[in-house]
Amino acid sequence: MNKLFIIGLPRTGTTSISVALLDCGFKVAHTAYTKRAFELADVVSDAPCFCDYKELDQLFPRSKFVYLERSLEHWVPSMQMLLGKMLPELAPKTGYLNPVLKRVMNQTFAPFSTNNPLSKEHLEACYMRHEQQVMDFFAQREDFLRIDISHSNSLQALLRFIGIEPLATNLFPHLNSGKQVDSWKAIKHPNKINSLSAGTEHRQFLDYRQLGLNR
Repeated sequence: MNKLFIIGLPRTGTTSISVALLDCGFKVAHTAYTKRAFELADVVSDAPCFCDYKELDQLFPRSKFVYLERSLEHWVPSMQMLLGKMLPELAPKTGYLNPVLKRVMNQTFAPFSTNNPLSKEHLEACYMRHEQQVMDFFAQREDFLRIDISHSNSLQALLRFIGIEPLATNLFPHLNSGKQVDSWKAIKHPNKINSLSAGTEHRQFLDYRQLGLNR
């Protein structure tokens, strides 16, 4: 296996699965905004993976992909809370968030080209469109797993998928619950990879131009 990419949308458990894999000995980046972060990490979750999985599939052959699903009943209000906090900083020219994060959030949720980006109807449509695109792209592939981390057997299914011996626990850690949005910052672990890690190319992002794409 080259890399493991977690391609569920925000608020589907990307932090929880990232912490679980840290404890399994993997080097994990929860979000990766530089080429160096991708080089250092065994596992990358959240942005930009949920948007750029097609490009990552080409750049990192023999990798595996995990899609996280969550019931819309629980995901929509959680996403409304997160996007409501992020919205002012997603503006392409004035928002302070990382340009890669702004790009993938704007591409996935189109907050500035819809009348009500926080509406239940809009977010459900975004979720369903993303899910369908992922399912279509990875149809019939054995390097793809779909799980809901709230299900009791999901951790063991993940470990079997990546070839790790089962753990004593069957449950993922429950992080970023309620109004929490950034529990990852508080995690102290030697296998944690900085999203902005710098290398010989400083903090340059991955080069998609070799794939004939312009991100």
